[in-house]
Amino acid sequence: MPLPTIDPPLLNSANPWCSTREDLEALYACPHTGAVTTRTSLLLGFPHDPSIHQHAFFSTQSQTATTAPDYTISGKEYPASLNTLGYSPTPIDTYLTWIEHIVDASPHKRRKPFIVSVTGSPKEVAECYSRVAALAARIPIPLAVEVNLSCPNIANKPPPAYSGSALKEYLDALRDIPRTVSLGLKTPPYTYAGQFKTLIDTLRENGPSPIDFITATNTLGSCLVLGPEQNRPLLPSAAGTGIGGLAGEPLHPLALGNVSTLRQLLDEHVELRDIDIIGVGGVSDAAGLSRMQAVGAKVVAVGTALGREGLPVFAKILHGTKTSKL
Repeated sequence: MPLPTIDPPLLNSANPWCSTREDLEALYACPHTGAVTTRTSLLLGFPHDPSIHQHAFFSTQSQTATTAPDYTISGKEYPASLNTLGYSPTPIDTYLTWIEHIVDASPHKRRKPFIVSVTGSPKEVAECYSRVAALAARIPIPLAVEVNLSCPNIANKPPPAYSGSALKEYLDALRDIPRTVSLGLKTPPYTYAGQFKTLIDTLRENGPSPIDFITATNTLGSCLVLGPEQNRPLLPSAAGTGIGGLAGEPLHPLALGNVSTLRQLLDEHVELRDIDIIGVGGVSDAAGLSRMQAVGAKVVAVGTALGREGLPVFAKILHGTKTSKL
């Protein structure tokens, strides 16, 4: 089942700036997004603690950083981000209710898809898929499910997409349910050939893969930014170390490498060639979009640049124009 048509080929990634109903309404109304992704949710919501689950933007050159309100800072000054976030505190059923209301209230009646990002145990993820499919049967737009198996910030729960056996449990659970909406995996940044091989081998095991698309990549874990004073961690974290996930401009070369390698490996196997790739990582302008498409991304998603520059960043990326405050 192919990824729904996304035109223009640009959307947001699952991130803090698609958390609320207001966020999703604005993203859906934006003429420069071809689809909208929800923040990753669970059946019952994530126990979000604002004292430890945070994000910041920083400069890779000066190592200065800011936790200033979003949309008030310069991309040139702070092109990177670090976060110690988990998942959305909002349960999936609430997101599905919001989606139904947003689509019903949309004056344009466009067939702009929603991608519902979910996570949890294999059984919980399968249940999430079934709930999304139930909504898709009664609304006039396409839906898709992105299974996020790559968050680096969950204590004592390493990203399942790094492990063949863990990934297989999810694929087995998803293979056994009726398939009516497109299904994808959000993968972590892979850094050596064996990790890519594990993913490809697992997708090929036990018959046809249930996966229709791959979102590559999530943030890079085990990263630390120290504040300008006293060299202390800029952000708190659940473990107390301030270590979190890196995104934005520094992630871009690694994200390009992941998209390129995945596209080549998928194309080597006839049964995997139809899997699409959503490219994510450090795209903030038209050149970044072009690079992602050149290495094999069918569509491109934006995270850090959205948080930093707001909705105008999508017009900037599509048309090469400067962002405005409008």
